[in-house]
Amino acid sequence: MFGGNKEGPTESTPLFQNQPSSSTLPSQPDDEDYSTDDLDEFDDTGNVYFANLKTASIRRESMAADALSTRLLAIADDDSEAEERILRESLQLDVPLHRRSDSFKDLLSESARMQQKAARNRFISMALLAFVSFAVIGTALYVGVQFIGPPNVPAGPYRLLERQEGENFFDFWSFYEGPDSAGSNGYITYVSEARAKVLGIANVTMEKDDLDVYFADDDDDDNNNSTRRKRRRRKLKEQPEEPFLYMKTAPTPNGPRESIRLEGKRRYNRGLFIIDLRHMPQGCGLWPAFWMTDEANWPVNGEIDIVEGVNYQTEAKTALHTTKQCDMYDVPQGTMTGTWDTAVGIPDRKTGIPDMTFREARNCFVYDPHQWLNQGCVSIDTDGGSLGVPLNKKGGGVFALEWDPQYKHLRSWVFSPHTAVPENLVKAIRTAHKPESQRVMPDPDQWPLPYGYFPIGEGTNCGSYHFKNMRLVLNTAFCGSVAGNRFQIDCKKESKEFKTCNEYIKSEPDALDEAYWKIRGVYVYERDWVKTWAH
Repeated sequence: MFGGNKEGPTESTPLFQNQPSSSTLPSQPDDEDYSTDDLDEFDDTGNVYFANLKTASIRRESMAADALSTRLLAIADDDSEAEERILRESLQLDVPLHRRSDSFKDLLSESARMQQKAARNRFISMALLAFVSFAVIGTALYVGVQFIGPPNVPAGPYRLLERQEGENFFDFWSFYEGPDSAGSNGYITYVSEARAKVLGIANVTMEKDDLDVYFADDDDDDNNNSTRRKRRRRKLKEQPEEPFLYMKTAPTPNGPRESIRLEGKRRYNRGLFIIDLRHMPQGCGLWPAFWMTDEANWPVNGEIDIVEGVNYQTEAKTALHTTKQCDMYDVPQGTMTGTWDTAVGIPDRKTGIPDMTFREARNCFVYDPHQWLNQGCVSIDTDGGSLGVPLNKKGGGVFALEWDPQYKHLRSWVFSPHTAVPENLVKAIRTAHKPESQRVMPDPDQWPLPYGYFPIGEGTNCGSYHFKNMRLVLNTAFCGSVAGNRFQIDCKKESKEFKTCNEYIKSEPDALDEAYWKIRGVYVYERDWVKTWAH
């Protein structure tokens, strides 16, 4: 313990444990710093520690020691407790709070307040940062929903895109002029619009619609049957004539008939396509079709046959034709009423021996080795009487194809006779000419199950990229690679007299009077674009 000599050093008083008392140290002049001579003098007294320190370190420790000395000299000589407390504080030893000096207590209080303030400021900063973060995230989400997401997709209700009726029907089409394609090789020559009108094989005729007898009172809410019948007769009497499109063929001296091939002016990547037929070409040697393709990129961009008849076939069918990696082996149960075409007796490519294995035509690849060449995947209506002769006897029917990549499917329907057409579809067709606010839009989900269902898109066996950039085609072909090749099989009576399909067509039989289309209209719809996370 230090003694109580208050007249001790006033400049610097180094403190050391186990060092001689202050009375043995040499006195130093006031107001002067230590010098090298001073260090030598301390060495003489056994202070080896100072000899190893640099001058800068000595000054810092000396200043701290001087401050401590000043505090020690300020206490009474007999106040050993205060002296001990000051030393402990200087050496940073634990001292009970109640024994600490007031100044030290104040220092601790001030430190605590500063720590509390700092903690409070940190809390406020963190809270503010969290608030700003949530605000930024919320704003980003709002902006994303409004301007970026959810994505804008064609998943809304259907809207009428094209109404092909009457004199305006041909405005939506181009007349292809020339021979048939090498792949089809039909026994025909397609003519221009001018030539078709000269021949009289393309025209629009105004007629009474026989179906008005069924739909004249659709909008009549009167439950009195007698009143309804009177109103129906009045409406029928007042009903104006409606336009019907006729497309026929004409013979030529050289044999191949002159016919019409219409190619749509618009390209599609989706849509709902509806045709209201009252008559389609029928009979031996006939190959009429209402279909979709991108002929310049076939089969890369696909082909969809909506209505296609060959010779005396009587069942409607829908066929898809694609490149590899598109099949229909993943069609869910309960999604269609039809069945699949078959492929039996396919000749082996190497041996030529027919393969009699029974297979369903579910592979859409046009060169699948286990199906007929370009057979594709083919769904067939099992109700029957929906194509050719029986269809025409019933006054035709309505065919519909839904190509919907967003909902990942292609679906096809045929309704014949017209009394079998679902109410929603009837109203959609009969209001198509009205202003948009008065139209009824088709909703396939209100219709019966389709006879054809084809899954397409992500998660299916057929990517939606197989079908794109296609346009509608409406034509009548004769013989060729399909009807001609099946002449001996399908046309038993005719093949007894004529060796080939071409010879039969060249003979100009009266049966070819039935080789014509009668169409009330073609209607194309597309879904509205809406922002949604669904689908």
